[in-house]
Amino acid sequence: MVAGRAAVVGLGAWAVFAVVGVVAAGGDGAPLPVDRTLLSWSLGHRPEVALAVARGVTATGTGPVPYLLVVLAGVLLGRTARLRALAAGLGVVSLAVGQMVRYGLMELAARPRPPRLDWATAASGWSFPSGHTTTSALTAGLVIAATLLRAPPGRTALCVVAGCWGVLVGLTRVYLGVHWFTDVIGGWLYAAGWLGVCLYGALRWLPPDVVRGLSGPDAAAGAPEGGAERSYSGGRDRPPA
Repeated sequence: MVAGRAAVVGLGAWAVFAVVGVVAAGGDGAPLPVDRTLLSWSLGHRPEVALAVARGVTATGTGPVPYLLVVLAGVLLGRTARLRALAAGLGVVSLAVGQMVRYGLMELAARPRPPRLDWATAASGWSFPSGHTTTSALTAGLVIAATLLRAPPGRTALCVVAGCWGVLVGLTRVYLGVHWFTDVIGGWLYAAGWLGVCLYGALRWLPPDVVRGLSGPDAAAGAPEGGAERSYSGGRDRPPA
């Protein structure tokens, strides 16, 4: 049931992503009205302090930071050393392969970035979908999934922080003038689709004992050796009828 819902959500997000991609890349990648409006707004609201904060936030959306967060999420999710290593490895592979596919989509769309004179940070490559947005959204989704499955204390706050970070990284790309807003929307949609498909694949093809170990409650914590029935094996210990 969960696997089927994940697949539906993932494929639905990719369907919307395809529509946005066709619209964004059409007409030689010309910006849409919302793209022009938000870029114009950012150009008129760039105090130095805000620019410094935006550059700091956007820097966390690429490089080693997302991979470190995914590894930490895997360590959080696993209940044994083997499961921690497996969860961290699967998360890193999911993030890396998702980025590789995204590179291919960028080459396919070949959408130009906003004018270089409007940039407030360095950038390279094509514009759609936004790479920083995609990477941070994938990372945030993996962290949130691990948190919800493991259910540690303070999980709500952790999920909110991860989600807000993923959104803010995307918005900084528009604020810094290196992406159109529809590039950011595309990054979010692509990430949602990739996460849905990865979740479906994990639930569908991982061994059942691994799925239980990553998603089920802790097994018989504090239970006596040999199970509950052994404590009643002797005549004296047998409970009254």
